[in-house]
Amino acid sequence: MKFIQRLGYYLGGFSIGLIILVFFLNGKKVSCDYGPEARVLKNINSKQVNYTSAFIQDSVIIKHVLKHGDVNFSESNPRQEPCGIYKVEGLYNEIRTILSVENCDSIVKILALKKAQ
Repeated sequence: MKFIQRLGYYLGGFSIGLIILVFFLNGKKVSCDYGPEARVLKNINSKQVNYTSAFIQDSVIIKHVLKHGDVNFSESNPRQEPCGIYKVEGLYNEIRTILSVENCDSIVKILALKKAQ
C-alpha cells in the first residue's frame, strides 16, 4: 500500500472520529484540567467562597479573577496545614488584581485583595 493511500485512510478515520466526538460531546460541560494551575482554579471554584465584610463590595471582581486568573505558585504556600494559601492574579476591567486565597477542604476564604494599575 502506498503512502498516499495510508495517509488517506488515516485522515478519513481521523475525520470520522472527530465528527463522532463533536456529536457526543456537543453541549456537555467537558473540561480538560490537567495542568496544576487549572486544577487549583477548578478546585477553588467548586467550593463556597467566604467573603468577609471588607470584600463584599468586590465580590464581582473576586469571582472574575478566580475564574479567569492565573495562580502564582512562587508566592503561594499550597502545603500549609490545614489549608493551603494561593496567590491568584488576574485582570478585571484592565485593573491588575491579586487575591490571597485560603483553600480549605470545604470552603475558600479570601484573605487579601490588592488592586494595581
